[in-house]
Amino acid sequence: MGVSMGTAAMWVERWERQQRRYAVDREERFTVIADVVEHVTMTAGPRPLLLDLGCGPGSLSARLAHRMPDAEIVAVDMDPLLLELGRTHHSDAARYVDTVIGADGWTDALELRRGLDAAVSTTALHYLDEPTLLDTYRAVAALLRPGGALVNGDHFRPAATPCSDLTAVVGRRRAERTGSDTHEDWRSWWSEVARDPELADLFTERERRRPSGGGSAGAEDLSLDRHTELLRRAGFRHVTPVWQFGDSCVLVAVKE
Repeated sequence: MGVSMGTAAMWVERWERQQRRYAVDREERFTVIADVVEHVTMTAGPRPLLLDLGCGPGSLSARLAHRMPDAEIVAVDMDPLLLELGRTHHSDAARYVDTVIGADGWTDALELRRGLDAAVSTTALHYLDEPTLLDTYRAVAALLRPGGALVNGDHFRPAATPCSDLTAVVGRRRAERTGSDTHEDWRSWWSEVARDPELADLFTERERRRPSGGGSAGAEDLSLDRHTELLRRAGFRHVTPVWQFGDSCVLVAVKE
């Protein structure tokens, strides 16, 4: 199911453009995540170990590898097509692992031989339902060394409706000003991918793995306060947002 470098480069670039529709100030969010990771790993030794949760085609891993070329990055996702694009286009950024975050035994597939210095994610963990998200937070806490951190960039809306309306408006207006709302969207990107003969086998495998019949709702609507509560229940005593624009936020949880 290999993909040529040219095909991977084209689809990853299109992925980058369509993702700008959904993450306000996406590059700034990536930069802030890297700032935090660089800071919390200052005393980790010459080769910090990082875990990228829900890595997709390696967008965040590639930026972290550029910022921290000596880091060892393990990037995990359940989507075989996105993983193959990452392995091909960002081959030197990370070791890519195909496993389902939150499933029984998922951390065994990572084959980690030492404690994590940091775990990161961006616009990925919200697809987990709340019980699975809590289990995932607990699993990540167990993998992190003392002083390590989980750094998650996603949409975290305020619990109160008037405030959540305001943050949504700010994000939407920002997208309008920058023109990011005119980019190809998620549905059209996947629709075009399905028509690429070179990706046909990977797309078929992706569709085979997708759950049927709906299933539990994800955690898209969980508030910032609720995520903070779940992280503390998972064993993170120190939790704080470090950056926010609209409802796009970077939330950091530090393990004692």
